[in-house]
Amino acid sequence: MQYRRLYRKGGVYFFTVVTHDRKKILTQPSAIERLRQSFRHVMQTRPFVLEAIAVLPDHLHCIWHMPEDDADFSTRWMLIKRHFSIHFGSSGNPRREKQIWQRRFWEHCIRDEEDRQRHLDYIHYNPVKHGYAMRPADWEHSSFLRMAEQGLYPKNWGMSVPQTIKDAN
Repeated sequence: MQYRRLYRKGGVYFFTVVTHDRKKILTQPSAIERLRQSFRHVMQTRPFVLEAIAVLPDHLHCIWHMPEDDADFSTRWMLIKRHFSIHFGSSGNPRREKQIWQRRFWEHCIRDEEDRQRHLDYIHYNPVKHGYAMRPADWEHSSFLRMAEQGLYPKNWGMSVPQTIKDAN
């Protein structure tokens, strides 16, 4: 089966990126710093706006706004993964690939403001859903607190499953 991605110049996308074999490495302090460096490094030459993110031990979710004249998120993810992996110790496979990331990632093109809000809520509630925090404000590896400081969420948001994502997987 051939997977086809939807590339839309100036599009807004929700992504899920997972580690190889779901290794719980991403929230280690050195990995968090390396991930930040990788995003900054790629954004210097291939800009995009990182609206929201939650990094969990074995996966991350985020929302990007692509430039008006560009839709190439796949190359950006390839470069972020590569930059992250360069100095990260890991054994290789027969193809000489470091086994840090799953080869693919999942993307969803945001359709409208309701869809965007549902995905923002999903991102920020995800650490609670997986049992890493009691509420989104307790998880330091996400954009929730920044967005709460901007008035986009009340700080006590997410004490129970938000209605917008009750049936989401």
